Formats: sequence, structure tokens, C-alpha cells
Amino acid sequence: MATESSEGEEEGKITGGNKHLVIEDDLREMGKKAAWSVSSCKPGNGISSLRDDNLDTYWQSDGAQPHLVNIQFQKKVKLQLVVLYVDFKLDESYTPSKISIRAGDGFHNLKEIKTMELVKPTGWVYLSLSGNDPRETFVNTFMLQIAVLSNHLNGRDTHVRQIKVYGPRPCVFHLSVHNLLSFVHQFLITSILIEQPPPPPYFIFFPNAHFRNPFPHQPFQFTSREFIMYSSVR
Repeated sequence: MATESSEGEEEGKITGGNKHLVIEDDLREMGKKAAWSVSSCKPGNGISSLRDDNLDTYWQSDGAQPHLVNIQFQKKVKLQLVVLYVDFKLDESYTPSKISIRAGDGFHNLKEIKTMELVKPTGWVYLSLSGNDPRETFVNTFMLQIAVLSNHLNGRDTHVRQIKVYGPRPCVFHLSVHNLLSFVHQFLITSILIEQPPPPPYFIFFPNAHFRNPFPHQPFQFTSREFIMYSSVR
């Protein structure tokens, strides 16, 4: 169970791992939109091994701890989940045992938002970026940094086989002007029949909707008379 540390970041412990990668439909992989870099790497085991969808390859650091993976976006994005593939059975002392996740606008103001302890993990490890507040379901950031603070068996360098980052999928639907008018027309007729017509003019707003408006610089604004006329013409 996650607990709050003295600095305010969320700490937790993960044991084992998942053999198969399972992601909710409302999330999308965001790593392809980012520029990736690492603090160090062994020749032949560079950053590309983290993103090749091959569990037989791995990034191997080649320097002092902490070992860093930097994920930078051109614009601010919403991130909700980080997933790592690590394998204690194969990598032993190269396997991360403590990981820190940091977020910010750039290297100058990264803030630690999560630290996790991994106990002999083998498989996919899920690191949620959600906060304790139910409203904090994602992190809105330009940059995410994953820091390997220590390895199992006091190992120096680390192996990570895959990293994926996920954010919420935007909720978008398309509605033609004709269908929009039909919907609002039926709404108005129903309101008139029950003798509770809403006062004109009527403004219709659908969050995250994309309308094929024939007059793109004009808002959707209608009156009851215009809807009656529309109904007659139709």
C-alpha cells in the first residue's frame, strides 16, 4: 500500500510483475511523441532498446547512480501511467530496486512525484502517476524523468528492457450540423409540448465535440422561430 513520505512524494512497494502488458482502453501510449535520452549507456545497449518492443534487448547504464531516463515533450501533455519491463531472473544485480519519478517543465525544475521499491520484479511493472486526491488522475507536464536510485544485490549499473508511458485518451466525437439541429429541434418541441419552453436564444455546448460548422467563424446560436422555420423547410 502506498504511503506518504516526509517530503510529500508518494512511496510504494511492488513485488513481482505481470507477464502480459494489459492497458485500459481509455489510455494511449505517449512515448512516441517524446524525445528520449539517458544519463549513460553501454555500447550496443542504448536508449533504442527501451522502445523496440523486444523483451530480449535492454538498456544498460554505464556510470554512477542514479541512472536517468529523460522523456521530453514539445508541449505539455497529460500522463497517467509509466510501465517498465524488468527481469530479476535474467538480470539479477542489474535489476532496479528503487525508482524515482520526477516531472517538470525541464531539467531546472523537476519535482519528485513518486518513489517505488521493486522487490525481485519479473515482468511488466505499473507505476501510476495519480495522486492521493481523486481529482489528481494525471500529471500535466513537459518532461518526465525516471531515475534508478539503486539495484538489487547492491549492483552498480542497471538493466531496463522496456519503458512505456500512457496518458488519457481524449474524448472526441463528431456530430454533423444536420444531426445537431435535429437533436435541438426535438428538444424544443418536447419542451413546448410540456409547456416548459426554455427562453430563447438557445446555446448548445458539447465539451470536446467537433462540429462540421458551415460557418466556422459563427457560433451555434438559434431561436425557437428559426427552429420552427427549419422544421418547415425540412
